[in-house]
Amino acid sequence: MRHVIVALLVLAVVGQSTASSADSWSNLSTPAQVWYGTGSFFGSLLYTPAKGTFCLLGGIGGAATAIVSRATASKVFNASCRGTWVINPAILQGQEKVQFVGEAPPARAAAR
Repeated sequence: MRHVIVALLVLAVVGQSTASSADSWSNLSTPAQVWYGTGSFFGSLLYTPAKGTFCLLGGIGGAATAIVSRATASKVFNASCRGTWVINPAILQGQEKVQFVGEAPPARAAAR
């Protein structure tokens, strides 16, 4: 079970690479890439469980809120479960910000 969790965490960290950070990533020396990669792994190891706990508690609160107002419950779900889930090298380099509390997705245009 531990191996599965570690494998998923590694995949999540590797999968967070973005095109914008790919250019700056290739300009770094190999030791710097190793340090940023290691830092993102261990940062995610600490950060992701905290974010998961926040999302779980927000889900419980959102479920209780949904009884009264679905719109408010949606805001609670979005705030607690959206945002940054893993620490990637771009965050450690200061190119991206950690967004612990998520934002609601942009409003969709009404279907005609």
